Amino acid sequence: MDTTPPILTDSFQRKHTYLRISLTEKCNLRCTYCMPAAGIPLTPRAHLMSADEVYKLAKLFVHHGVTKIRLTGGEPLVRKDFETIVKKLATLKVEIAITTNGILLNKHLPLLLELGITNITISIDSLSTEKNQLITRRDYFDAVWNNVKKMQTLVDEVKLNVVLMKGVNDNEICDFIELTRFENLKIRFIEFMPFDGNQWNTEKLVKHAEIINMLHAHFGAKNVLRSTDAPNDTSRNFKIQGFKGNFAIISSVTNPFCDTCNRIRLTADGKLKNCLFSSSESELLNDFRNGLDITPKIKLAMLSKKRTRGGMDTIEKLEDPELHSKNRSMIAIGG
Repeated sequence: MDTTPPILTDSFQRKHTYLRISLTEKCNLRCTYCMPAAGIPLTPRAHLMSADEVYKLAKLFVHHGVTKIRLTGGEPLVRKDFETIVKKLATLKVEIAITTNGILLNKHLPLLLELGITNITISIDSLSTEKNQLITRRDYFDAVWNNVKKMQTLVDEVKLNVVLMKGVNDNEICDFIELTRFENLKIRFIEFMPFDGNQWNTEKLVKHAEIINMLHAHFGAKNVLRSTDAPNDTSRNFKIQGFKGNFAIISSVTNPFCDTCNRIRLTADGKLKNCLFSSSESELLNDFRNGLDITPKIKLAMLSKKRTRGGMDTIEKLEDPELHSKNRSMIAIGG
């Protein structure tokens, strides 16, 4: 009997069944927490995964135990062969999910729904047109919000991602939750995380405990109900008593979920990241193109995964720019 651990199991016995694939480093927004103001040097197209390579690499990971794939970017919908990619991936019989800024969603919705892809998360960080323009450095709020409303008529639950930044949009937390009073929305508040070029510091951080205290004061502590988290959830889930929708807090900085992490990431240029916070990467695409067996590299990458946040297991380490600036910008990782 073979007792060798599967290649997607790390040294802490965490089994990785969730693969996030970045399709592109390009985006039609310039969000301050994601992309440096000056942008980033883009990887030449020849060094990015083709549609067929995305499919074949995904198929390999599915063979080794992946049951869910999320497509990210950059902005995945700006890729011209996006629909070719999702058609190929839909044949793998795993759950397909997408995170998008929502601008181009209406263009692709008919095909996504035809393929049964309804797990679509839309990023929107403010309910104010002016503030969205400040955060994204672009003016697309109406297009995004129209697609949020359209999604609500087509799927059971629409998920919205909100990256919180103190002094920027933290005064809208209760406004976002008010949207769930009569609508089946799931609002996911995400702590601002440190990446190269995003000017992160703890003063901009809206902590998990601060959010809860704010909600207790606004809605009443007895009305803020803790919900059951799904296995391997990154979020702590809640709802307000009597509200139709719900909300969650993803607190990677102050309340990390590393002990139950089942996520790995494949960048648009074919590198495996075993943790969002880790600066180390494993080159897969070149070896794959050369016909080499990449499973030993995958196994080694998984066994080298740190217990907590790529080794940044304290706030002090997170605050050290020598550590977090060695990582890519978020735009080049794929959220």
